[in-house]
Amino acid sequence: MKRAFYLLAVLVGLSISPHLHAQQSTDSLLVSATLEDCLRYALAHQPTIRQSFIDESITDRTVKSKLADWYPQIGLDANLQHYLELPTNIFAGNPTKFGVSNSSTALFTLNQNLFTRDLLLASKTAKEVRKQSQQTTARNRIDLVADVSKAYYDVLLTNEQIKVLGEDIVRLERSLQDANNQYASGIVDKIDIKRAAISLNNAKAQQKSARELLTAKQAYLKQLMGYPENAPDIPLTQNAEQTAAQVSAADTLQTTDYRNRIEYQLLQTQQSLLEANVRYNKWSYLPTVSAFINYSFVYQNEQFSKLYNANYPNSFLGVKLSLPIFQGGKRVHNIRIAEFQLQRNQWDFAALRSQINTQYVQAMSAYKSNYYDYLTLKDNVEMAQDVYNTLQLQYKEGIKTYLDVLIAETELRTAQLNYYNSMYQVLSSRIDLQKALGTLTANY
Repeated sequence: MKRAFYLLAVLVGLSISPHLHAQQSTDSLLVSATLEDCLRYALAHQPTIRQSFIDESITDRTVKSKLADWYPQIGLDANLQHYLELPTNIFAGNPTKFGVSNSSTALFTLNQNLFTRDLLLASKTAKEVRKQSQQTTARNRIDLVADVSKAYYDVLLTNEQIKVLGEDIVRLERSLQDANNQYASGIVDKIDIKRAAISLNNAKAQQKSARELLTAKQAYLKQLMGYPENAPDIPLTQNAEQTAAQVSAADTLQTTDYRNRIEYQLLQTQQSLLEANVRYNKWSYLPTVSAFINYSFVYQNEQFSKLYNANYPNSFLGVKLSLPIFQGGKRVHNIRIAEFQLQRNQWDFAALRSQINTQYVQAMSAYKSNYYDYLTLKDNVEMAQDVYNTLQLQYKEGIKTYLDVLIAETELRTAQLNYYNSMYQVLSSRIDLQKALGTLTANY
């Protein structure tokens, strides 16, 4: 009866398990996705970030493992032995068998470290080692925020470009229909129809290309976020107007402060650890001191069956001191190695400062240029729309040719696509500027 009940429970569990897995997978998908939603999801699910948190836990346990040597260390060594032939000792020139055939011992040891440079180093650097691990996670989070933000804007604005091309296709289809009607009425020749068809086919091909590109960009955004690869596309809720509202002039008078950069903070932590390493090697002349207590249970008997009938214990305690006297110059060489590593780290500071300054100058220049282009292209869209509307009316009144309308249509489409490209460029360069200034945060 019990066995049948167990089998039934297993079968029910197997039938429910896939449903639960599917439910968990569905629950992990975003219903609507603002940029903040995508950033929060990425910071919670991206494999690199999850690995960084695991690395923090590993570092914390490693530190605790090192510091555990300050606590008493208790051990047990036990053995059981039988002499096939008893050892022989010489007493007064006469060989004599010594000992018993069977013996067993159990040695309990308690050792307490009182002073050791390894533990001294572990105690003094524990905080810095943990900080280094946390700063590495912070750097990975900032990099992820920058990458996801750029990918989000890229997908969003590609969607808008597809909409622009869709609107353009509608206009061209209407123009093609008008050209056919006018041709049927004998107003225009067949060249206008062919021009309209060519423009329409080009717009459709461009839209098809943009849709294929959007698929690749969605896949890249999913990868950055740690989103299920087989899930539907991420439903971005932000529209072009909301994105345009985020394009605001940054403070171009800001100057970079190296201390705000997480990379600089990581170098500072590394410098502290290297300084501690120099001190550690200088401490190599210091003794190691420990206290110990040993207690032994000793059992001996000629008959194995009576081995544990009698115990002959012994115990002792003491203090152990180990002092290095001569190491062949090893201490001096290790000190110099540690000092060279510290000097090398100073050059890392110099290289990083130069790199940060270059990143700042490049990011600021790119942002200013892209922001100016954005404002210019925004005006171009409005003018291109006015030109197209005017020429469309003039064409219907017979003032302008159909070629003028097609040129205006092409210019309008190009202006709109360039406008959205410029919007992405200015948003992307602003993220690079914030990252260069050290003001980009990952608090989501």
